[in-house]
Amino acid sequence: MTSPPKNILSGIQTSGHLILGNYIGALSHWVRMQDEYNCYFMLADLHTLTVTQDPKALRERCYDFLALYVACGIDPEKNVLFAQSHVPAHTQLAWALCCFTQLGELNRMTQFKDKSQRHAANINAGLFNYPVLMAADILLYDAHLVPVGEDQRQHLELTRDLATRVNHYHGDIFVIPEPYIPPSGARIMSLQEPTKKMSKSDANEQSYIALLDTSDVILKKFKRAVTDSGSEVYYDAVEKPGISNLLTLLSIMTNSSISALEEEYRTGGYGRFKTAVGEAVIEHLVPIQQRYHEIREDAGYLTRLLQQGAQKASEQADTVVKRMYNALGLIPQSSLS
Repeated sequence: MTSPPKNILSGIQTSGHLILGNYIGALSHWVRMQDEYNCYFMLADLHTLTVTQDPKALRERCYDFLALYVACGIDPEKNVLFAQSHVPAHTQLAWALCCFTQLGELNRMTQFKDKSQRHAANINAGLFNYPVLMAADILLYDAHLVPVGEDQRQHLELTRDLATRVNHYHGDIFVIPEPYIPPSGARIMSLQEPTKKMSKSDANEQSYIALLDTSDVILKKFKRAVTDSGSEVYYDAVEKPGISNLLTLLSIMTNSSISALEEEYRTGGYGRFKTAVGEAVIEHLVPIQQRYHEIREDAGYLTRLLQQGAQKASEQADTVVKRMYNALGLIPQSSLS
């Protein structure tokens, strides 16, 4: 008898723009996961609130992200697509988990330290408790696996610690999640600082390719991309981080080996090579952009997706909150009717 498919939970903060790094590092993997796992893909809008947002822009951006999720190939019929804020269980479980989280554990979170430096004028309690809400996100969906980048590994470890702690005192309440390591992956670096990861929160728009950038903008960004001394194109992440990053991108976009690309572009200068990378990215993104615009213009369809997703996500998440609240001794609402 075959075992049922495992659950996966993943999400992206609805801040900034979805970028090429998000597509390669997350969205493209989500597409491959959907035929093998029970997938819950979230618009992490509550997490976005740790930084002051323009309300109108945030709302529109959430719709943009949802449309891009689907345009990139994530099938709403196979997966649960939902907004974090539409499922009250996230904040309900987060408070209970806060009561199991030690202050010292949160003080050790390196991402809080980093973000506090970047947003020194707004070091709020939400930013400090962000890892607990993330733990609730994961545990609500009985997630066996969680795709995490290097910057989120510490948060996943806290999630595992909290789940283990609650289970120790109250029985088998939570599934202990494991990190999901994709079969293959690449760390996409900034076009302007190739020793730093490409980030959608980067203040310099020249450092990343947004999924909705026009073809002209994409080509200009690649032509302005920081490279290295010399003129030969070959992979060396230490000596030639800029060229190596562009080779990685071209390899992914064209499904060609880096060695074959080195041979093709070793001579001829950086200009020809950077143009080739830009054109390959454009060719890959144009169909996604066309599909995005079709979806984004159908407000009724997006509303139905969010309604459907909220219902399905809540059915799962509410069972976990009830499990937790019952174990803690809280009076169940069902007993009042």
